[in-house]
Amino acid sequence: MKSSIKIKGKLKNYIYLPMMLTGLLVLFNVAVYMKDVSVGAMFTGFVIIYFVVLLLFYRHYKPKLAHELISFATQYGTVQKQLLYEHEIPYTLVDYNGKILWCNEQFQKMTGADKDYHKSIAALFPTLTKEVLQKTTAINSMNMVYEERYYRISMRRIFFSEIAEENEVIEVENSTDYLTAVYLFDETELNHYIRENKEQKMVAGLIYIDNYEEALESIEDVKRSLLIALIDRKVNKYFSEIDALVRKTEKDKYFVVFKYKCLEQLKADKFSLIEDVKTVKVGNEMSVTLSIGIGAEGVSYNQNYEYARMSIDLALGRGGDQVVVREGEEVTYYGGKTKQVERNTRVKARVKAHALRETIESREHVVIMGHNISDVDSLGAAIGVYCAARELGKKAQIVINEVTTSLRPLVDLFTPEKGYPADLFINSEEALAITNRNTLVMVVDTNRPSYTECPELLKRTNTICVFDHHRQGSEVIENPVLSYIEPYASSACEMIAEVLQYFAEDIQLEPDEADCIYAGILIDTNNFSTKTGVRTFEAAAYLKRAGAEVTRVRKMLRNDMTAYKARAEAVRHAEVHRNAFAISICPADNVESPTVVGAQAANELLNIVGIKASFVITEYQNKVYVSARSIDEVNVQLIMEKMGGGGHLNVAGAQFADRTVMQVKRMIQDTIDQMIEEGDIIVS
Repeated sequence: MKSSIKIKGKLKNYIYLPMMLTGLLVLFNVAVYMKDVSVGAMFTGFVIIYFVVLLLFYRHYKPKLAHELISFATQYGTVQKQLLYEHEIPYTLVDYNGKILWCNEQFQKMTGADKDYHKSIAALFPTLTKEVLQKTTAINSMNMVYEERYYRISMRRIFFSEIAEENEVIEVENSTDYLTAVYLFDETELNHYIRENKEQKMVAGLIYIDNYEEALESIEDVKRSLLIALIDRKVNKYFSEIDALVRKTEKDKYFVVFKYKCLEQLKADKFSLIEDVKTVKVGNEMSVTLSIGIGAEGVSYNQNYEYARMSIDLALGRGGDQVVVREGEEVTYYGGKTKQVERNTRVKARVKAHALRETIESREHVVIMGHNISDVDSLGAAIGVYCAARELGKKAQIVINEVTTSLRPLVDLFTPEKGYPADLFINSEEALAITNRNTLVMVVDTNRPSYTECPELLKRTNTICVFDHHRQGSEVIENPVLSYIEPYASSACEMIAEVLQYFAEDIQLEPDEADCIYAGILIDTNNFSTKTGVRTFEAAAYLKRAGAEVTRVRKMLRNDMTAYKARAEAVRHAEVHRNAFAISICPADNVESPTVVGAQAANELLNIVGIKASFVITEYQNKVYVSARSIDEVNVQLIMEKMGGGGHLNVAGAQFADRTVMQVKRMIQDTIDQMIEEGDIIVS
């Protein structure tokens, strides 16, 4: 019987090589004939005999060779299959719909399935659904927990067309059908050691007493050492429970180091130390508050310490009495529920005034800008900085892209007829054109770059100063040469008024300039009814001496009838959530400054009995703005911060570019509900 098996490839060439060499012998035979005919005849006989013997050997040994090849291939395939079956890694083949076609011994031991198990793999692993397998790319992987062990699942598609390319038995044309090979790698031990290694890493922490001097001044001399000892005991006892190392570096500062695994314990406890230390009473009228900065997940101990230093700066910049945890690029806040402590000392204001003077003197030009949609406080602070620059003979300009109804009476005070430059107020395009490396960019009433009138302006110069009274968030202006952020201050205008008193001995303010700065304080304090302290009234007194007139300011701040009706509508349609939170939508139709009206409506809602906090939502220029207000029971800053905004304990806000008014309203309600459930808000 004639064999139908054909040999191909390199083996075929190797077998036929002796026959192909016969051709060379024939050519050599021709050359011999040309030299000697008799010898050529003898060589021809040799060539014929050689070729016949090769043919006989080929015909005789070809079937045996094919049989040996088949036997080897069979044994080789069996060995391969057995090796795969006994492979230490669980392995299975599934079809397009996730049905198991074949699985090895380890897969059977792992799942308890036998070799005849042909059900869907989703019955064993619910996460490996048909949809997941069909979305798998050429090679994909995912993690899974199975019977309390962690597995990394690697999936690879095997297309039928790839199999057919190496097989002469079947032929597949333009097929997209495939099988999926699934490998399961047990990474339980690996994850355990990774987690253990992470938990053993050291975390750095800095602890500052916010009001050390003020607290000591409020008690008798003989009790001061007792107060300090009690605070030390509280701090050491709290951290000793997690086996932390605590060292007192200064009279009001501590350095702490502990393992990363203990950080989760402190988070779950919400750093109760900051509340516990307030209970220390030895006759002191003022409660002691702490600020804590934690740094973790740095590449080195030095970087963790740097993260801790940045965290404590952020905690202090937000008013103290809170914990800031920085893990890599992620920042988390805890506490910050109490009112910021006002410092009566003016040393810091004097230092900042001298630093500002030196900075302005070193630059030829000053560009001042506040937040977008400028309000009275932003404009008043900008006018104060303009007066400081004018005192030093430097040209200063204020960036305002839109003059709203609330600002127009104040802006109209500074006209060329009254001796002010025609280009005192400029827009963003003009500011970008004139700003260079020798320009000082002064930012007032905001510390977030995205909130400024022209964020691109911050990239045009290396000399940036920031004066603001809002709490700092994760987004900050990078590398300012001078930063003065005081959350206890009522307004940016209050801060500027203080700085002006120390800026120069004989600095003179025009009455209109004093009115403008005074108006900023008046608006942000709601006519001195919120966030006012001793220094607020001292700043107002200074402006009064400079020529500010309360009657003039009140007339300039009056609303028109449309705005007044819009505010009344917002109050009229307010809804009360959980019997304590007033939420309303302020109409923006025909209102030139709806965000200002919204803020006024939020203040009005606090006059209703039982309302602990108010939220007024306003849609303006394709954005949704929220004005949040409270008196003393609810920290609206924490609520707004969870929504991406910020502010103060009693005055806060947020803005959204990708949400509707109703979505924001629902978001406020959900955030309040969540914070009540977590205990961050207490509703009696």
